[in-house]
Amino acid sequence: MRRIVVLGGGTAGTILVTKLRRRLDPAQWEIAVVDRDDIHRYQPGYLFLPFGRYRPADVARSRHAYIPDGVRLVLADVERVVPARHSVLLADGSSLDYDYLVVATGVQPRPDQTPGLLGDDWRRGIHEFYTYEGALALADALARFDSGRLVVHIVDMPIKCPVAPLEFAFLADAFLTDRGRRGRVELTYVTPLPDAFTQPVAAAHLSGMLDERGIGLETDFMVEQVRDRTLVSYDEREIPFDLVVTVPLNMGAEYVARSGLGDEMNYVPVDRHTLRSPTHPEIFAIGDATDLPTSKAGSVAHFSADVIVDNLLSAIDGRPLDASFDGHANCFVESGHGKGLLLDFNYDTQPLPGKYPVPRVGPFSLLAESRANHLGKLGFRWAYWNLLLRGRPMPVPARMSMAGKDREPADEPVTTGR
Repeated sequence: MRRIVVLGGGTAGTILVTKLRRRLDPAQWEIAVVDRDDIHRYQPGYLFLPFGRYRPADVARSRHAYIPDGVRLVLADVERVVPARHSVLLADGSSLDYDYLVVATGVQPRPDQTPGLLGDDWRRGIHEFYTYEGALALADALARFDSGRLVVHIVDMPIKCPVAPLEFAFLADAFLTDRGRRGRVELTYVTPLPDAFTQPVAAAHLSGMLDERGIGLETDFMVEQVRDRTLVSYDEREIPFDLVVTVPLNMGAEYVARSGLGDEMNYVPVDRHTLRSPTHPEIFAIGDATDLPTSKAGSVAHFSADVIVDNLLSAIDGRPLDASFDGHANCFVESGHGKGLLLDFNYDTQPLPGKYPVPRVGPFSLLAESRANHLGKLGFRWAYWNLLLRGRPMPVPARMSMAGKDREPADEPVTTGR
């Protein structure tokens, strides 16, 4: 019996093992997926928890409910991978041998990496919504926040779901407006980027949206420390706050470093098209765990899953790895007051205006606010639990298409989406 081990039972890992089980003979291949607990969380829903739009029950299900029959779910922490022995050592002292390994353990927020972030003010005046516990604590803080300076802050890039901090700023503006508090709150968006977003065309549009809402924009801000409710940058700029909603440094899993598989951020280097490790041909990586120069978003995990499955089957058969991932990412951007916009891009093409997924019809508008985009954002939760995780067909192409897009990008450099 040969074995494939997938480390991580989140979005990427669950989609992957579902597709692998359908295409590999269970009499010849054993598939195991490893995660620390039996709770699968819908992480896009964390954005809505602080505003009372979702309840805790809306963002959590059992992993067992989504891991297909014939796949072994191992509940354990990973200690390290030993590539020379094709073995995964678990924290309980047991081990799993593999013929092929896929790293799908995503990234984790690391507030401990920024001096002062985890001080006495943590989850009092300093909050985050990238964890379940953090999003719930922030809900209580927002309910009490009546006046002062609210700062939405990114420590460094890349981060998972790079539009989420912008979405939070837009939703906070709407939340405070609806409750009659907006006039008493100064709202500021602070980023290490030179603009509001990573892609120049989208950045110009999103910067305009911030300006329309009276949200200040502070760019090129590399935080050195947090002290006395003040963000302090390396160039000695200071931004005081009464409440800060920060996105801590995002890093890959610690076991990646212990295993010698990652870069300085614990991201696993892979070929940007095949998703295979350049140093360990039996190891692949998917989703946020990789060093791919595209967004760390659930859509990337979804669009790249078939590529990994095809390339794993090719590797097993000794054939060239012909399946190629183009860096496709798309994401709804909630903009408040029942509207949203949609971005669709890849390694080579920036977000463009147009209609998606059907040219001239949509129903979604690219790079433009609409009610349909807002409904698409909300409707994705149903699609996530009922279609995406179960490996069922989704009505969007895995490779980015230019169909429905209005024009070619302007003569501006294409950035990486990171």
